[in-house]
Amino acid sequence: MRVDIVSLVEQVVSGLGFELVDFELSPKGRLLRVFIDIERGITVDDCATVSNQLTRVFEVENVDYDRLEVSSPGLDRPLKKLADFERFAGQEIQLRASLPINNQRNFAGVLNGLRDGAVVLTTDKGEVLIPFDEIEKARLVPKF
Repeated sequence: MRVDIVSLVEQVVSGLGFELVDFELSPKGRLLRVFIDIERGITVDDCATVSNQLTRVFEVENVDYDRLEVSSPGLDRPLKKLADFERFAGQEIQLRASLPINNQRNFAGVLNGLRDGAVVLTTDKGEVLIPFDEIEKARLVPKF
């Protein structure tokens, strides 16, 4: 039986007090990328702690891989969960819908949280509601 790697990673990361933002597995499963976050921001030591713990757990669970990368999600952090869209309300985001909404798939604007299971976005054309289930990808737009 193959171990559910995502559940395993989620368990280890949250057990250490971090949030699992994203997890990527290369097509052949040889490279594992883990993106973690915490309210105060991620340090190199945080990445090392999570990496060391995951390495030990993968050894015990016989997870076969070549390389493990643990890092912060960066300033252009992806928004994946419903909670992300509430937490980052007031910030500027870019969003891509899986299906066109008013003949448009790509949106940019200020995130205004959630309403009835849809993400509320204020764009230069006004307010747009994008059903959460129809979001292909979304990320924060960094401010410098």
